Amino acid sequence: MASKTTVIHWFRKGLRVHDNPALVRAVEEAISRKSYFRAIFMLDPGILSWMTVGPNRWRFLQETLSDLDENLKKINSRLYVIRGNPNETFPKLFKLWNVELLTFEHDIEPYSIERDEIVKNQAEKFNVEVIEEYSLTIFNPELVVQKNRGSTPMTYQKFLSVASELKVPQPVDNPTKLPNSCIPELDKNELKDEEVYDVPTLEQLGVNSSEISEYSRFPGGETEALRRMNEKLKDVKFICEFEKPNTSPNSLEPSTTVLSPYLKFGALSARLFYQKIKEVYRGRKHSSPPVSLEGQLIWREFYYTVAATTENYDRMVGNKICTQIPWKTNPKYLEAWKNGRSGYPFIDAIMRQLKQEGWIHHLGRHAVACFLTRGDLWCSWEDGVKVFEEFLLDADWALNTGNWLWLSASAFFHQYYRVYSPIAFGKKTDPEGKYIKKYVPELRKYPSGSIYEPWKVSLENQKKYGCVIGTDYPHRIVIHEDAMKENLSRMKAAYAKKKVDVEETPQGKRKADSPKGNTSKKAATKQRNSLEKYFKK
Repeated sequence: MASKTTVIHWFRKGLRVHDNPALVRAVEEAISRKSYFRAIFMLDPGILSWMTVGPNRWRFLQETLSDLDENLKKINSRLYVIRGNPNETFPKLFKLWNVELLTFEHDIEPYSIERDEIVKNQAEKFNVEVIEEYSLTIFNPELVVQKNRGSTPMTYQKFLSVASELKVPQPVDNPTKLPNSCIPELDKNELKDEEVYDVPTLEQLGVNSSEISEYSRFPGGETEALRRMNEKLKDVKFICEFEKPNTSPNSLEPSTTVLSPYLKFGALSARLFYQKIKEVYRGRKHSSPPVSLEGQLIWREFYYTVAATTENYDRMVGNKICTQIPWKTNPKYLEAWKNGRSGYPFIDAIMRQLKQEGWIHHLGRHAVACFLTRGDLWCSWEDGVKVFEEFLLDADWALNTGNWLWLSASAFFHQYYRVYSPIAFGKKTDPEGKYIKKYVPELRKYPSGSIYEPWKVSLENQKKYGCVIGTDYPHRIVIHEDAMKENLSRMKAAYAKKKVDVEETPQGKRKADSPKGNTSKKAATKQRNSLEKYFKK
């Protein structure tokens, strides 16, 4: 055991030095207590038993940790990467490092809550003080619910109304530079090789480099996050006029900020980004929520609040806000969709971009999610959640699940008859099919008039263009018009059953699909009208 006491800051999602209250508190306490300071990140091998993480996301994490280590060095510290399950490892660290204080950022995921409770109980046994700060979101979900008289705001407009009455916490300054007296030396009882605490390489993480491109289109890390944010903020016109439905899901260069991966990993503070947007807005005419840039951040807050207060949020069964729909299990359909082999070029281009780059436009996500579920393939939204979890750099538990609930018309959005066309939707913003030609190169010689519907091209011309349907590129997995018609009937039946179930709910009990805190019908209608542009056929 070390003779001198230690203060630990435990990084999880808030992988940044800026606006990190828990980190600042740990540094301040280490200085005032004249203790050693260690900033740690735990790589838990158990994560692979309940989450699938693709190579692009591993790389983003690895780059983010490397950048965090460099930024910690600027305050005379470093990142200690610990291998092991937190529940098993912390008791050893508490004893080995003579820890007296542990700080970390609060998280709302069920796994995190359970893990943190165990760690806090262990800390109590070792007389370790624990400080937990809220900085993952702009608004503390618990305060939102309290402000709404103990109920969860179940529509975006209601959330917006409640949040407007809350004080927005200001970002905190970067931590003070640590004196040399707070820098620990390896104890003789620690592992001999100090490199054991270094940020692992991709090879050490078990990532096959051949599975990812050499060029990282969206490199991870706080430094890149701040650079990207500041670059976007310079474009005042873009910030003020931004409306999500008017951006392109299939442009060759992203038509949005692509800051979502950095927000997901906490490499960028949502509070800082929100503050900077408001500074640009000040004194200028600008777009408004839900479609504005500010509105996009509020969507994140909305989903986090609902996720934090909904049991079984990430599954259909036992989820009080989720319509129970009899989805079918179809591995063939799921694999074709996942690997960009559905036979619909627009859908396949989106899925291939996702797999290659780890990011796709929000409206592209809308199109492929609708296609997998109620639009065409009738597969469960839970299957879609898992695929996005594997490939998306910004795969956030609360947002990913919320968007799938929405797009499958299982919760939040109930106009199930509004279906994205896997043909017409992409044509509106990319009539020449340049996006398809980039990500589905086998169709690159097809003319713009037929690239969205290659099955209509004669066999002679298919051979001429170097891509025969059924040989070089798959036939359509379903006929959209027929599948959509059948699925609309299924959705109608599921909604009719839900209505009967609600009507049969004993008086005095909360209705299954009407959680306490819902807004009026008028407010719900206003929300639907505001989002009308999102659901173009």
